Amino acid sequence: MNEIEEMLAGVKEFKCQWHHLMESVDSRVDKALAVLRPQILADHRALLASLGWPPKLSSSEVENGQMSSVPNPLVLMHVDKRERYSQSFLDLCALQHVQTRREERELNFSGQKDNDVGLWAIDELVMPIASRMEYHFTKWLEQPEFIFGLAFKITEDFIVGVDDVLQPLIDKARLVRYSAKEAWVTAIVHMVSVFMEKRLFPFLAEGYKAKDLRSGVISSWLHLIDLIVAFDKRMKSLVNLDTCLFMGEHERFEGFLRGVSVLRIFCDRPEWLKIWGKIELKDGWKKLKVELKDERVWLIDKKCGAAAHIGTQSEQFLLSTREDFKAPLVAEFALKISWDMIERSETFPAILARAQFIRLAAGRFLWHFFNVLVLRCKRTEFFLDNPDDDALMRICGSINAARYIESKLHEWTDDVNFLEMKITENNSILHNRDVRNDTCFFWEEIKSLVELETNWLLEIIGVVLRQFESLCWDDVQNKGCFEQLVEHTTPDRILRVGDLTVSMGLIEALDGLRSQLEFLKTILNPKDFLDLWRSVAEGVDHYISRSILTSGIEFSSKVIDQFGVDMNALFLVFQPFCVRPEAFFPCIRETLKLLTMSGEEAKHLQLVRSNDASRIKGLRFCGISHLSFDQVDRVLRNKTL
Repeated sequence: MNEIEEMLAGVKEFKCQWHHLMESVDSRVDKALAVLRPQILADHRALLASLGWPPKLSSSEVENGQMSSVPNPLVLMHVDKRERYSQSFLDLCALQHVQTRREERELNFSGQKDNDVGLWAIDELVMPIASRMEYHFTKWLEQPEFIFGLAFKITEDFIVGVDDVLQPLIDKARLVRYSAKEAWVTAIVHMVSVFMEKRLFPFLAEGYKAKDLRSGVISSWLHLIDLIVAFDKRMKSLVNLDTCLFMGEHERFEGFLRGVSVLRIFCDRPEWLKIWGKIELKDGWKKLKVELKDERVWLIDKKCGAAAHIGTQSEQFLLSTREDFKAPLVAEFALKISWDMIERSETFPAILARAQFIRLAAGRFLWHFFNVLVLRCKRTEFFLDNPDDDALMRICGSINAARYIESKLHEWTDDVNFLEMKITENNSILHNRDVRNDTCFFWEEIKSLVELETNWLLEIIGVVLRQFESLCWDDVQNKGCFEQLVEHTTPDRILRVGDLTVSMGLIEALDGLRSQLEFLKTILNPKDFLDLWRSVAEGVDHYISRSILTSGIEFSSKVIDQFGVDMNALFLVFQPFCVRPEAFFPCIRETLKLLTMSGEEAKHLQLVRSNDASRIKGLRFCGISHLSFDQVDRVLRNKTL
């Protein structure tokens, strides 16, 4: 039959028009296989029975949970029976090999078979012993831990003998992609999966639909899942991967190891997968609500992240821990709940099903927590005249939590498993998403977090700027403000140059701005604080430069000196955050440059009346790039030197 299959493969490749001839040959081969396979299986089963297979399981020992090692008839075979069994095993392997080649040709496979089918010869070992094990399983429907315990015990007791006796036969049959250990473990796991699918999960699924039984079903379901995950991991630990050393990790997972999971039952039952996702979500939300009752979970450690100073600016972007982000404890707890859900799906045998479960459980849980962060921000009120420190801490706590979770989701997404899940999703479902984010599994969650951070950071920036404007409004709008020099001693924190001190109306505004920025630095994560103080500097720059241009102030030499002192005091407020704070006030800096410009340079700029290109070229020649020509002209006209 192998020779026939080789001929048919050649005909299909070079004489594809001969399909009627191939169908005729296939029909004859099918008739032969229909006779051969039942006969070979019957002979093989009779031989196993004569060897004393399956081994006897003592009911008393099993019920007491103290079962000793079971003798393996395969190891105890005499020489003559070993030869007969070896030949029968090879015959069955050869028959499966022929069948596999035919299926690959008929279905246009690429040469790799579905290893999840297993080895027929080893399946024949498992089927009779499974019937004896299931007799005990039915007594333990309320105690599933005994089911997994017995299954693992039998697998462990026989795996060495299976490997010693059967692996040489597999090698002799030239089934290079098969391992006796993996086939044995996979067959046992499949047997347990079938039992769970028939006897346990249908009962739990029906009970979940009944409201009066739901609470008990949820606890039983979660307990059963925990047992399954632990069982899957223990079974995989029995498999020796030495036979797969030359395969990639993806090939190993796609092969036998993908079948070593009882969770495979959810791959074909999407309705059960949805129930599991809902149960995990409810359980996670219940745990989170208990934590949210304690307001201390929102506290921010103001000492965290204090090492990120000007001299180590590169280090402030290397944030990794919750403390680095100054995130409250509740963020860590929410991430732990999500990660526990993800880890419980680690042994899922199908990539797409695992991705669906993570979306149903961990993904939805994260969305619930995001809503908690948003509601906490919305319920916080700002007061313009005196922003409450507690209100700022509430908002910053939510921002820090969002930033920390965003960082962790990026870290998770970089894992090869999430990359594989995302690619699988994209191949099966068309998503209306930005192509640049196709490989990001948590793209939508990250986008939502970024929006939360941005929106509420803008709220804080707006409050800081509005308070600054309200405190210095009269001073900036008063045409004679810069000539009203302060005679008393200025505090150390305010600049004093010669006989000039900072304008009285500006002192309170600068002091309030300084104290707010210092407080925000202690409670906001370094990344967002960097954006905050730069945005505040930009807002103050536009406000002061615009106010000067619209107030009609006449700049005498004294007013120019006073304006320079005031702006240097403003720059000092931002000195703790950067080396050259004036670089973040381009409009003010260029206004000062215009006011201190020589008469000839100023006259030259005012005489430029040609096209826009010449004006821009002339301004840039003088180092002016942020003020328009009209603004420059207005400043120069108000000089009264």
